[in-house]
Amino acid sequence: QVQLVESGGGLVQAGGSLRLSCAASGRTFSSYAMGWFRQAPGKERDFVAAITGSGGSTVYVDSVKGRFTISRDNAKNTVYLQMNSLKPEDTAVYYCAASTSWALGHQYKYDYWGQGTQVTVSS
Repeated sequence: QVQLVESGGGLVQAGGSLRLSCAASGRTFSSYAMGWFRQAPGKERDFVAAITGSGGSTVYVDSVKGRFTISRDNAKNTVYLQMNSLKPEDTAVYYCAASTSWALGHQYKYDYWGQGTQVTVSS
């Protein structure tokens, strides 16, 4: 069992930055690929970024490429999402998730989910 707790959300002006963190319980964190997803009001939850267990490979949705960076610190059991040049359309609840496979954006392949953290970008 893995428990995930996100933090770091908040209100920021357009063009600003936030860094989200997702702390995981358990001693096998490095065996999980991690993903970030987001859900805007009235919309479905969408894929944002993912990273392999070693951190050696990452993948992003096109809309955040060049602005967001996913990373992880396996010694701290934590995955991060650095978000720069934020836009109002980035406003959403952001979720982290853990998968025992390289799940990319396939939500059904993720085994564990956090409770989410709200990110609001004002124009």
